[in-house]
Amino acid sequence: MSLPVRRTSRPVLPYLLLFPTALFVALFTVWPVLLSVYQSFFRQRMNIARFREPVFIGLGNYIDLFSDPYFRQIILNTLRYVLGTVPVSIILGFLFALLVNRKVRGIGFLRLAFFHPMVLPMVSAATIWMFFFTPGYGLFNAALRALGYTGPENWTGNPSLALLAVMIVAIWKNSGFYMIFYLAGMQNLPSDVYEAAALDGASGWQTLWKITLPLLRRTTVFITTIAVIDAFRTVDHIFVLTSGGPSRASTVLLFELWSQRFEYQDIGISATITVLFVVVLLAFTVTNFIVSERKEA
Repeated sequence: MSLPVRRTSRPVLPYLLLFPTALFVALFTVWPVLLSVYQSFFRQRMNIARFREPVFIGLGNYIDLFSDPYFRQIILNTLRYVLGTVPVSIILGFLFALLVNRKVRGIGFLRLAFFHPMVLPMVSAATIWMFFFTPGYGLFNAALRALGYTGPENWTGNPSLALLAVMIVAIWKNSGFYMIFYLAGMQNLPSDVYEAAALDGASGWQTLWKITLPLLRRTTVFITTIAVIDAFRTVDHIFVLTSGGPSRASTVLLFELWSQRFEYQDIGISATITVLFVVVLLAFTVTNFIVSERKEA
């Protein structure tokens, strides 16, 4: 006679603990993305009476965006902004971490000095930097005059310099933030590896290139991911410094999204830009982690 099989019930507590987070993600991430995908297939503008009701146009919004030369310029501006701020900020953060990863008196003040810009709100940081970029008495133009350059530059009003001015503020603010992650990673590295390298006669450059950087690979992947996402979503200082101008020279993707949704009230185009936003960031994040895991293997 066989004994009856006793079925064990699944524990409910883990699901109950996960439910608030899952609900939050579903309401404020998944649902808005799905709604944006749906709205991107419709033409709807709230400031024009005949376009207030949504009209299905399929891929019309996507075609209109990519056929618009101004939008292609915005994409180019966004790529320049990301490629100009992310690598420089990460490299500076790594160099700052190397500099402050020492046990000397007063090193805490130096760490605080590097990290302090991150504490400031981006709007406050941009307001401070307005005094640096002021054509008449700004610090940058004062430095140029000291070097013999007579004509003051209008940094935020010059189409060739506006995006550069925005990038400088972002680099200044974010480098200290990435320094904290690298510093935490360096302080958790095994000391016996460095002692063995010193006994083998490895130079400082060899130790940095062959030991420190490989051991910090996962930290670099994490920092790169949050840096790229932050570069795509940062828009506060553009409002203060340039308002996207002049002639859209400093307009990036998120600023254009805000303009289309709240200034032009074009729900279809703004939803389309949102979908492009999500696709690009999701593709980058997944690719970044896949490549990192393959290198680890």
